[in-house]
Amino acid sequence: MVEDDCADNVIPLPNVTSTILAKVIEYCKKHVDSASSNSADTTATGATATCTATGTAAVDEDLKAWDVEFVKVDQSTLFDLILAANYLNIKSLLDLTCQTVADMIKGKTPEEIRKTFNIKNDFT
Repeated sequence: MVEDDCADNVIPLPNVTSTILAKVIEYCKKHVDSASSNSADTTATGATATCTATGTAAVDEDLKAWDVEFVKVDQSTLFDLILAANYLNIKSLLDLTCQTVADMIKGKTPEEIRKTFNIKNDFT
């Protein structure tokens, strides 16, 4: 567990670069902010369930749009985000990044997939 003197300690993240860690933190902050606005909308207002559901749906749509923009990165960064999300056990980020790769593969022929991911066809 985190101690009071955690500022003096180092938490090693050998599989995560500082650039990727910054992206992961950006993702987590956005999702925490979104979750807190959802709960604030639900608890702070005495609105009907319809209004709350509509407000939550709008926030969810905004978050989905933000997620789409977040994963518009080069392949190397995307793969590093997958590794970091897996290493740090951030399921929602892992799901998002893996779905992005799946969408890159969807509907393509094996040759197109090889070209997209620079895979050599060494089966002769």
